[in-house]
Amino acid sequence: MMKGPVCGAPRCVWDLRATLGEGPVWAEGEQALYFVDIVGRAIHRYRPESGETTSWEAPNRPGFLVPLSDGTFLCGLKDGLHRFDPATGRFNLDLLVEAELPDNRINDGHVDRLGRLWFGTMHDAETSPTGSLYAVTQEAGRLHIHRQDEGYIVSNGPALSPDGRTLYHNHSPAQTIFAFDVDDAGGLSNRRVFATLADGYPDGIAVDSAGFLWVGVWQGGRIERLAPDGTRVDPIPLPARNVTKVAFGGPDYRTVFVTTARKGLSPAQLDQEPLTGGLFAFGTSIPGQRQAAFTLARSIVL
Repeated sequence: MMKGPVCGAPRCVWDLRATLGEGPVWAEGEQALYFVDIVGRAIHRYRPESGETTSWEAPNRPGFLVPLSDGTFLCGLKDGLHRFDPATGRFNLDLLVEAELPDNRINDGHVDRLGRLWFGTMHDAETSPTGSLYAVTQEAGRLHIHRQDEGYIVSNGPALSPDGRTLYHNHSPAQTIFAFDVDDAGGLSNRRVFATLADGYPDGIAVDSAGFLWVGVWQGGRIERLAPDGTRVDPIPLPARNVTKVAFGGPDYRTVFVTTARKGLSPAQLDQEPLTGGLFAFGTSIPGQRQAAFTLARSIVL
């Protein structure tokens, strides 16, 4: 097993006890971390410098949120993409998604270095392969959504390599991480199995500036790390069974933030792992990629 970035010991910075903590994202302008509790229908903000925490109620289950260029956020709720303004706590619908599939919901999302938004959907009951992978782009001042892949029960990821040429995306129940080639226009091709996991299920992905994948492992109590060639790097254990996703942040993007979840765990398991559902943080020797913002157009074309 090859060695990867040198990391500090994870510590719980917010004992939130989230039911389904997910989707951490760094807001560079605020120097703050935002994340969601899907089941708890909440948006959370953590400011590392002061330790200040703030929470907002969401009108439905949020899967992800990403920063917009105007300081607000685009949030994927169950029914579609909404603009969220932390200053007011309000959510405004910008685009319905999969209105013909009421049993689906939006799950994980990511903005790449070129400002393109990628997100996946999933079957809410986690039994049918009705989920898809989408790309949202800005073209001629308008918003366009493109279905890029389908057949997912639970989609997770997505994340891109530092050069923007490879996209990674998970089919979590199959314990499989896929890789795709990305062309100049944002089209995907050459889907292939990049890695499979044992002892847990791949959840969210983040890719650092050296191209290493950091994968939260649901029911695995760890972060798996994979080199760009797929070689497994030393995993990072956490005192939480359900590790959901990693985000890089801080002034130099050398702080790793990790969300976790209490969903599906028995009282006995929670007694053994009382920090499950908390937000964790630790340092790393290799920084993450800078968090890009998405510019949301006013006019929408599907």
